[in-house]
Amino acid sequence: MPAENFKSHSSAPITLKFVDVSFKIKLHESKTAGAPPSSDVENPAAKERTILNGITGTAAPGKILAILGPSGSGKSTLLNAIAGRLRGGGLAGKILYNNRKLTKSVQKITGFVAQDDVLIPHLTVRETLIFCSLLRLPASLPKSEKIAAVDSVIGELNLWKCAETVVGDSVARGISGGERRRVSIAHEMVVEPSLLILDEPTSGLDATAAYGVAETLGGLAARGKTVVASVHQPSSRAYQVFDELLVMAEGRCIYFGGRCEAMSYFESVGFAPSFAMNPADFLLDLANGICHVGGASETEAPNVREVLTTSYNTLLAPKVKLSCLEASTTLAAETHNLSSKTDWFNQFIVLLQRNLKSKKHEFFDSLRISQVMVSSLLAGLLWWRSDYLDVQDRLGLMFFISIFWGVLPSFNAVFVFAQDRAILTKERSSGMYALSSYFLARITGELQGELVLPAVSLCITYWMAGLKAELSAFAATLVVVLGHVLVSQGVGLAVGAVVMDARRGSVVVTVVMLAFVLAGGYYVHNLPFCGYWLKYVSIIFYCYELLVYVQYGDGESISSLLGCSAPGLRPGLGFGPKPGRDLVTCRFIHQDIQGQISPATSVAMLLLMFVAYRVLAYVSLSRLRA
Repeated sequence: MPAENFKSHSSAPITLKFVDVSFKIKLHESKTAGAPPSSDVENPAAKERTILNGITGTAAPGKILAILGPSGSGKSTLLNAIAGRLRGGGLAGKILYNNRKLTKSVQKITGFVAQDDVLIPHLTVRETLIFCSLLRLPASLPKSEKIAAVDSVIGELNLWKCAETVVGDSVARGISGGERRRVSIAHEMVVEPSLLILDEPTSGLDATAAYGVAETLGGLAARGKTVVASVHQPSSRAYQVFDELLVMAEGRCIYFGGRCEAMSYFESVGFAPSFAMNPADFLLDLANGICHVGGASETEAPNVREVLTTSYNTLLAPKVKLSCLEASTTLAAETHNLSSKTDWFNQFIVLLQRNLKSKKHEFFDSLRISQVMVSSLLAGLLWWRSDYLDVQDRLGLMFFISIFWGVLPSFNAVFVFAQDRAILTKERSSGMYALSSYFLARITGELQGELVLPAVSLCITYWMAGLKAELSAFAATLVVVLGHVLVSQGVGLAVGAVVMDARRGSVVVTVVMLAFVLAGGYYVHNLPFCGYWLKYVSIIFYCYELLVYVQYGDGESISSLLGCSAPGLRPGLGFGPKPGRDLVTCRFIHQDIQGQISPATSVAMLLLMFVAYRVLAYVSLSRLRA
């Protein structure tokens, strides 16, 4: 479908220049046992490692600049630098877009495709692109035009065959590797970028799929886009698509110029293949310090890179710098300013819809549902029609409910942000939305799965166990449990955001919840002074207190029925049973049923922790580098 109205908003072309770009990082070495004596080891000092060393080049509209080089040559670092995504003070040199420094308006019309395909696996290809368009395209465009733009890109990149197929990942089967790369490109092409930067778009693909991606990039360049791509080892067919080459070796440039002139240049400095071969393979051999000698064997010469670097600095570098200075300064000196992006509320709505679509498989996961149902039925059977006077048994049930709906939500929530980290970093780098809209949409979307199952579970256990047969009591218990679930979810979100690693996060939340359970007021009442504070930060403790209060109130009625209502039963005043009454039961009434804090205090503390844990999670997320 055409999207002419959208394309009329497209920005002017961008000419990219990067002059003497260098990047260094500091390495800190500490003294190690058995190390040879040296001043560097004995006196730890910061050392610098050069990643990029004086890289110069240009990329013009309508052409593909391919950056070739072996792994570790600095290709990805250079791409991150020219995309404005390189953080730190070690970057030097000039990077200009239409002879100006990077601005927000330029960044909005720059597409960046990372080396790894960062896509949501449980959305279809079309859904992925539609949500992208709703978030990234100008607010002035109606939704129909945004969807038309998506359909246009799908047709342009030949994705209609898989448009309704889920993207998939290593677990869920989806589209092929070549299709995933094209979807990643389409994700950036939806906004009609003037500059498209791609980090190894053909990595992991077979020769045919890689050529298909290269052809796609050629088609984009033909439409006036500026395309810069790093390529690890292109096939001979893919190599023919490129217009200009930048060949790197150990952070230095050994060639910059037209693809057609590359072989003749290297022959002029004494390096020519001794047999017919893919030019890209020959260039990569040289970048690795390997040259062909005598027509058959390969020899690794330590000085090959030095010779090539010297030749480049002598013969090509002056010409390249001169061409950068002489490049037209009038071409598209201004970029068209797009209308403002989607407002905060619309971002929230779109992200919430995307979250619900992509996570519905988790909400209705049969294993998760079975886990809750079996646990609920088992609890209902074990406490089947428990007697109101069986205080110890019922207190055990209250504590079980507090534990189960404290531990389960916190464990589910601890993985939320760790799973989203790659997507969040990528999309925030593109300026797709505000962190606050993502955060609120994410925690709101989780409520569907976190509140439905506890409600169903409680309906089963409550009536099977024969708890207080009053609608008001059941409603109060339900409110307490659902509130407890939300606070427990906050614990998991906070731990997950602070740790940002699923494995370590699960360990931390295990320790935290174990501490909460032990100090929850059922196992231990008389905590030592050093650990007494733990009770008052335990979410289990407050939930347990409220559940018991709903069933037994202030404890006076059950005390009277059991004959434990001797004067002075209140906490701190001593107590004692009537003759023939079990001392242990009375102790439970005194310490558990009559409570250690008021219900209002328990509610207030749960509300405070509901807010506090989410604030901690948000602050921790905001520290992530976009």
